[in-house]
Amino acid sequence: MKRLVIFASGSGTNAENIAKYFETSKTAEVSLILCNNPKAKVLERAKQLKIGAITFNKEVFQNSKIIIDLLKNLNPDLIILAGFLWKIPEALVTSFPNKIINVHPALLPKYGGKGMYGKHVHEAVIANKESESGITIHYVNEHYDEGATIFQASCSLTNVDTVDSLSAKIHDLEMEHFPKVVESLIQEP
Repeated sequence: MKRLVIFASGSGTNAENIAKYFETSKTAEVSLILCNNPKAKVLERAKQLKIGAITFNKEVFQNSKIIIDLLKNLNPDLIILAGFLWKIPEALVTSFPNKIINVHPALLPKYGGKGMYGKHVHEAVIANKESESGITIHYVNEHYDEGATIFQASCSLTNVDTVDSLSAKIHDLEMEHFPKVVESLIQEP
């Protein structure tokens, strides 16, 4: 059975969606959810799904080997960032090459980088009068949103779209595609 580890910071809808997708799978399971926000709703979701969850602070995440050692002991087949807002330290990226993926709420390379997450991305897309947006699932490297693209899906925008309506479209794309892309990655030899 392949092991999946999810990092999340907030609500956890993507984490829950991925966990439920693999709930009856004979090929993979979500082994652990790691969270940097002790008040995040993802921790409630993990409890309901009977998945272990661990919280940590920035010091532990950036300046110690605790997280790396924990992950090495778990030996995950894939580490998934699902709404995780902190930059991944280079030591973690180096320890798990091509095993860390992220979903970004835009069509990279547009609207990526530091500060480009959630509604900030949608506000920029709408302000620039883009005709489309979407999601990018990509490998994580030591820079924000610069890892190799694995998959993209797009949606059209109209002149009446708002941050909320665009957010809903992006959320739908994440729910549809993220678990399937995870599945395809763990099935590759």
